[in-house]
Amino acid sequence: MHIVNDIKPVTYLKSKTADVLKYINETHRPMIITQNGEAKAVIQDPKSYEDMKNALAIMKLLSFAEEDTRNGNLHSEEDVFNAVEELLENE
Repeated sequence: MHIVNDIKPVTYLKSKTADVLKYINETHRPMIITQNGEAKAVIQDPKSYEDMKNALAIMKLLSFAEEDTRNGNLHSEEDVFNAVEELLENE
């Protein structure tokens, strides 16, 4: 499918809300809503939204890890496991 099929005017959303919700939940494709020819909103199903948020969170963590590695902020495996064990013992 092409993204062109996923762009609809706000009037379409108003008149076919149930169809839009069915479409995004069945296809897991977001729909771009336009107003006066400009993109104004994106509608997506909850599962895809959650997956996107989780992917962004993982990317953010990887970015932090990459920065730590560049800055030499590294810890040995033994130090990490010892710290985790200590945290678990104190709970």
